[in-house]
Amino acid sequence: MPGRRGYTERLMEYESAVTVSSEARPGVELRVARMSFGRRLELMKRVRELARRVEFHEASTDPRERMDAGLLRAEIDRMFVLWGVLSVEGLSVDGQAATAAVLADRGPEDVFHEALAAVRKETGLTEEERKN
Repeated sequence: MPGRRGYTERLMEYESAVTVSSEARPGVELRVARMSFGRRLELMKRVRELARRVEFHEASTDPRERMDAGLLRAEIDRMFVLWGVLSVEGLSVDGQAATAAVLADRGPEDVFHEALAAVRKETGLTEEERKN
């Protein structure tokens, strides 16, 4: 409280991103965005239509429709990584510094899956909640 003798103002420090070290590739670090209201809204807008289409295709017994659902789920995974990975340190792909897009398009699949798991963890959603 201002004006009170002996009162020290303390501000909470909040980091909007976390750093995750790759287990598959020692020395690689991923900077992953933490969830906020605005970021959750942005992610929901990006994923909404694809999630509806996944649900539609999964309801079918036709193997082609089920394959389409799998492709759409993979596109959602890619979207999560592009949305949530802010930077990649300690990794280059074909001589180019890795970014989320480079990782998703041409990077090592094990690191992509680690990045996806880290982003999903930060969203705080369970697998079932992500499906809905």
